[in-house]
Amino acid sequence: MRLELFCDAFVIMPNHIHAVLRIVEINNNQQNITDIVNMNMNSDIPVETHGRASLTIESMDSPIKYGVAYRPPKSISSFVAGFKSAATTQINEFRKMPGITVWQSRFHDHIIRDEVEYWKIIRYIELNPKNWKEDKYYK
Repeated sequence: MRLELFCDAFVIMPNHIHAVLRIVEINNNQQNITDIVNMNMNSDIPVETHGRASLTIESMDSPIKYGVAYRPPKSISSFVAGFKSAATTQINEFRKMPGITVWQSRFHDHIIRDEVEYWKIIRYIELNPKNWKEDKYYK
């Protein structure tokens, strides 16, 4: 078994990112979708954080390597950490400001439970740029 992560839709807004990510379990050339996640990574706005979003060590059963919380490969939290790291490096190189924090430390995620919800969120992502001027954070 191996897990693969796919991005079904995304939009990059001036102060946040929306994406629908799909975790697919692949067994002997068969694919089973394990989670479809609606993700909102935002650099400025405080958001709700779910269990998958942070890496707090809650018990001795938590996966720890050398006293540090461990992100499972091909997990949503691993993907977000890698994305934020790569984007921060590029942004800070462009701005000539190395070491400056770009993102908040958390993100909001939501498991999509059915096809109706999936298509509703996809449509929201597609329309998000058109609605930017009505956003309360539009300046």
